[in-house]
Amino acid sequence: MNKGFVYLVGAGPGRADLITVRGAEVIKKADCIIYDKLANPTLLKYARPDAEIIHVPKRIGKGSTTQQEINRLLAEKAVNGRIVVRLKGGDPCIFGRIGEELEVLNAEGVGYEIIPGITAGVALSSYSGIMLTDRQYSSQVTFITGHEAEGKKDSSMDWSTLAKTSGSLVFYMGIGNLDIISSQLIENGLPADTPAAVVADITFPTQRIAEGNIANIQEKCELKKIKPPALIVIGQAAKDYEELNWFMKQPLFGKNILVTRDEPGNIDFGEKIIERGGNPVSFPTFQIKSLTDTTEFLQTLTKLSDYDWVIFTSQNGVKVFFEAIGKLNKDARVFSSAKIACIGPQTEATLNQFAIKADFVPSVFTSEQFGMQLLEFTKLKDKKILLLRSEIASDELVEILKKANAKVDDVSTYTAIMQKNETAYLEEKINNREIDWITFASPSAVQGFFDNINIEIINSSPIKIASVGPVTSKELEQKGVKVDVTANEHTFNGLLDAIEQACSNK
Repeated sequence: MNKGFVYLVGAGPGRADLITVRGAEVIKKADCIIYDKLANPTLLKYARPDAEIIHVPKRIGKGSTTQQEINRLLAEKAVNGRIVVRLKGGDPCIFGRIGEELEVLNAEGVGYEIIPGITAGVALSSYSGIMLTDRQYSSQVTFITGHEAEGKKDSSMDWSTLAKTSGSLVFYMGIGNLDIISSQLIENGLPADTPAAVVADITFPTQRIAEGNIANIQEKCELKKIKPPALIVIGQAAKDYEELNWFMKQPLFGKNILVTRDEPGNIDFGEKIIERGGNPVSFPTFQIKSLTDTTEFLQTLTKLSDYDWVIFTSQNGVKVFFEAIGKLNKDARVFSSAKIACIGPQTEATLNQFAIKADFVPSVFTSEQFGMQLLEFTKLKDKKILLLRSEIASDELVEILKKANAKVDDVSTYTAIMQKNETAYLEEKINNREIDWITFASPSAVQGFFDNINIEIINSSPIKIASVGPVTSKELEQKGVKVDVTANEHTFNGLLDAIEQACSNK
């Protein structure tokens, strides 16, 4: 048996989208992924469905995986001929104990590649405004471990030299030893009023900063309840950074925003929330069930070339359609000369993924406006139109098209199945005021959510409600829920724009 290969990949400082292109590429082809506590599990979305996923958290106490166990796993999987990705937080060569893993791989004759990642100490400057180097006050930066190896007889810390350093000191893994670090630096001559800051959850919407000086930073951290993972910064860089802290100034920064679509939809929406500094909380309310194995759909496929227009009203409709024709070894040529129309830029973007350019997209993304604007765009009398959409969609669009004397076939390609969830964790978050906004992107999400959560729990809380559009808002109001904002543009981005505006006004 041929031996496998190991990629030691830096997962970056926290946010999943900060991984390198090369790192994401090798995750896609791995047979086995071994990831640690600081590697964002969202990165597993790149993994093959059949990849073996092994979590190896290293922490104090129960549930920890030893370095020896990780070394054994790497060697075992690779020797058995597998392509292995060892996914490590930050950069694998900065306090990542990579040398111990490479030693084992070398002993077993296993080939490997090291793929760098953005270490937290570098990301800290970008995401906090704490500029570790500046020609006015710091021409050097020193990265230091705040937690030396257990059982090490002699410390390699040269506190005297560190205390004399005129640049920035950055301690990794030092929260548990913060009082020792401060006292050692002071004892070795660093002034007690030297600025200090501790940055926790770097690059995440939960990022927090405690600031003070080396004499009181421990107390400041306790007041702000700072816990690992966090970095300690000591030096002039640790003060007057607020003006440069773009990340924590975003309107949605730190806002806990509940997303209520299906699970894949929550992931897509959650990524957009993270881009704006918010913290997505997922609560799937329904599942998408394809109806493309029905006789009606299969018969429709055989006569697609007969239609003048084919209309998609959602991303899900596009996805299930192309998944179905792919299984039948067909592609976009099935549309023949038919023109394609869709509602909204999100549906249009999904069509583009399949190399289809929509002939018509309305400027307002509702069924009513879609129908009215399509009538203005082209004559529909006696035209054959195929609607590929949800089984539970309203008849509004069909009625508008038929009134224009179009010949309409309304074919269901999918439906939404309401999902029952465990609700205790969400109810606790609501009761503890840990949810700021609840978003609804469809009437189905409204129905699914309130099938799970008692409406009084929401109405008695200070939570704000955001709706993607008037149809969804109407569904909420009919249930007795006050809608705080309705998006002007009926898309994910439009919904977040509306929330941002409300937060800014407040």
